[in-house]
Amino acid sequence: MSGKLWEPSNEWIERANLTRYMTLLEDVHGLEIDSFDDLYEWSIENREAFWESVWEFGKVIHSKKYDSILENGDDMMASRWFTGARMNFAENLLRFRDDKEALVFQSENRDLPVRSMTYRELHDEVARIAHSLKQMGVEMGDRVVGFMPNMIETVVAMLAAASIGAIWSSCSPDFGFQGVLDRFGQIRPKVLFAADGYYYNGKTFDSLEKIQAILKELPTIETVIVIPYVSASSANGRPDLGGIRGGVHYGDLVSKPTTPTTPTNLPEG
Repeated sequence: MSGKLWEPSNEWIERANLTRYMTLLEDVHGLEIDSFDDLYEWSIENREAFWESVWEFGKVIHSKKYDSILENGDDMMASRWFTGARMNFAENLLRFRDDKEALVFQSENRDLPVRSMTYRELHDEVARIAHSLKQMGVEMGDRVVGFMPNMIETVVAMLAAASIGAIWSSCSPDFGFQGVLDRFGQIRPKVLFAADGYYYNGKTFDSLEKIQAILKELPTIETVIVIPYVSASSANGRPDLGGIRGGVHYGDLVSKPTTPTTPTNLPEG
């Protein structure tokens, strides 16, 4: 193959975030950076200045600014970044509330439609799931886990957990049984998000039996929030949760008539 497959137009380059960032370095910090290679070299040679400028350019939402940018920078294992800063990860990712696309999901099963979610819809759904987690007794520091494919609800669950200060962990549903226990068993989760199954290599796999087996080994799990994925196209689109201890349908939480309050004063870490 010879020649370039694609090259951005001048207009594209002018609108790029990287161009805006390089302009910031020139206008605010007086640096002359003419290329990506120049920027790369400067970021390595000036780590603290680089990451300070990234914090500034990204307009990181925080309640307390960092005391220092980097401590023990010459020791990878002992190094600490932005010590003293207080912020919430989810609050930063949920800062937009407009009608632009935030997420787009295409299932491996091409018979299912492509799904998308705007920033406004994402913020609303995260707020509803976070509200439900609070009602389930989830508090700051509790562990919430996902046994799900890489789908929209996985992102929503992660952001909802982070927004209330819970700790999130996850693994793919094609993990072996012992691999799931090794990951989740050591953190003693309180809530499990799980899809009812997944698609791989043209085949459909059910996850409900594996979930039941996981629950027998993880007694700390009080609630299992099940997302209909392989059953989404069935008659009622609701998997049978009769054998799932503490099982609830994800859709019931999202469609609750009460409108949760938009998260404010989020827990920080």
